[in-house]
Amino acid sequence: MIRKEVVVAVTAATVTVVAVTVLMGRWIQTKERRRKQTQRILKKFARECATPVSKLWAVADALVTDMTSSLADAVAETCGSLNMLVSFAGSFPSGDEKGVHYGVNVRGKELLLLRGSLRGNEEPISDVQTHEIPIPDDVLNGSLKELCDFISLELVKFLAMNPGEETEEAKNLGFTLTRSVEQIGSGSILALQRKSLVDDDDNKVLKEFVYGMNESLESHGLNIRMNTSLVDNTIGELAGGRYYHKDTVAAVSLGMGTNAAYIEKAQEISMWKSAIPEPKEIVVSTEWGDFKSCHLPITEFDASLDAESLNPGNQVFEKMVSGGYLGEIVRRVLLRMSEETALFGDALPPKLMIPYILWPPDMAAMHQDISEEREIVNRKLKEVFGILDSTLAAREVVVEVCDVVAERAARLAGAGIVGITKKLGRLEKKMSIVIVEGGLYDHYRIFRNYLHSSVWEMLGDELSDHIVIEHSHGGSAAGSLFLAACSGD
Repeated sequence: MIRKEVVVAVTAATVTVVAVTVLMGRWIQTKERRRKQTQRILKKFARECATPVSKLWAVADALVTDMTSSLADAVAETCGSLNMLVSFAGSFPSGDEKGVHYGVNVRGKELLLLRGSLRGNEEPISDVQTHEIPIPDDVLNGSLKELCDFISLELVKFLAMNPGEETEEAKNLGFTLTRSVEQIGSGSILALQRKSLVDDDDNKVLKEFVYGMNESLESHGLNIRMNTSLVDNTIGELAGGRYYHKDTVAAVSLGMGTNAAYIEKAQEISMWKSAIPEPKEIVVSTEWGDFKSCHLPITEFDASLDAESLNPGNQVFEKMVSGGYLGEIVRRVLLRMSEETALFGDALPPKLMIPYILWPPDMAAMHQDISEEREIVNRKLKEVFGILDSTLAAREVVVEVCDVVAERAARLAGAGIVGITKKLGRLEKKMSIVIVEGGLYDHYRIFRNYLHSSVWEMLGDELSDHIVIEHSHGGSAAGSLFLAACSGD
């Protein structure tokens, strides 16, 4: 009897072991199958995002073609995908300017006020003071007069908090608008975006704004005058570059949005109507966020992002390059992996389904995590997506996805810089300085390295020294101070 019970017990134990072994085997097989599927998705995505030098040159050449055709004809149906706005015509700083200047930068729903001193002889800008204020919704959606009065009132407060040496001579005010991914409101701010000096209606709005701004400054008792039109912040950075070096030919913004501006020859702009007599400098805002080309490495994730955006079919280049979209592309790839391979466990993390929840600083932090256990990635997954328990293998995949997205964006931006320099005919002849500013370039080290390396790879040892990429001077939005130093018209 005892022997029979022993046999039964042994048999049951054996069956249990066999069952556990089978289940373990199935679990291992499932895990391996999911791992392979994750790698297939990752490799396919990386392959479709690849930017070899040949593709970068194809993108650069396509950009040059678009720039040329867009300048040659103002009729939208016959020109390229770029708007190419003539946005500044006058004199940039020479480097000899001195004195205290004031600046205003409108950035989405925020207003940044600045004051700084130029000391001439290309000396660094000094004594920079800034103050950031949220713009009320009623002002954003109101009239230009309401915007001007709001800015003037805030300048009064700013000067009261930061008193300086008073002189009878009027101080100059520069005004820039930082590109936002989303269009803010439907009133004052929207009315000032994307204006060209060669369009009579656009130029009328810009002139009315300058007149209204000066009228408001005077009515508020401020001895400050706006001597140039409102321009894209990128043009302000270009003005700052020219203050320090006459070979500065272009500026690029790489933040939540993206744009590039450069100095063009008057004879290249057939649509120029001589709105301003004998301009010494003509600056074109390329609006390169609109750039489209069959050579751009667009994936299914880019296509779905575009289709679900507020402006399908538009801002194609911006959606691949700017910080406003990079985190969203990463999220979409991780969501696909989570759905098909249970990357973060069998339950789909609810927050992973929220569009635009991943912002550039968090993406950069995960990408640049060099800890052995990817501890920063683990923390960000918890903070951003509510993923409390991720494996090291999953965290490694997250880093790889960030790398693919950031590398593609940076290299495409580099191709754009080479394209603009080629359009100017300076690749083989002269040194050209390009100013780059924005959060992606300022704070995302790997992104910045990828951008520099792409330019070097495209030009090789012989020509790579002909393009010098420099960081913007004076900090964020300081371009408005350099514009204030312009002589104006």
